[in-house]
Amino acid sequence: MTQGMPLISVYVGVSVARGQALKKAGQPIPTPQNVQALIDTGASGTCVDPIVFEALQLQPTGITPMLTPITGNTPVDTETYDVSIVIPGTVTAGAPDPPFILSNVPVSASCLFAAQGFHVLLGRDILQRCVFAYNGAIQLFTLAY
Repeated sequence: MTQGMPLISVYVGVSVARGQALKKAGQPIPTPQNVQALIDTGASGTCVDPIVFEALQLQPTGITPMLTPITGNTPVDTETYDVSIVIPGTVTAGAPDPPFILSNVPVSASCLFAAQGFHVLLGRDILQRCVFAYNGAIQLFTLAY
């Protein structure tokens, strides 16, 4: 837990399809961005701060309606992007665990403000593939995949 929040380090990069297209065109593939992600069971989808898309030189692939506590029952249209997300593995009992690799994930753009300490809200679209245990009383969480 960091400042009372379940934060993890993730890498956000171009999708595998975009990487292959860039390679075929003889263009460099942007370096995946290492950013902090807030595990958010209240978010149905994963959101990424636009500054990450700028660093990856990505263009939106579509628009999706999004409801937030601020928008109430009126959705706002947000740009969507296709990215890859990697959650690095850890070392458990002396043995390395493999990373969790998602090669093509549609995510929504959302200004998350670095001042809050993260650039990604990791939503249920990704968490549905994991086991997440949160023990606020002892400031501990576990994310298994």
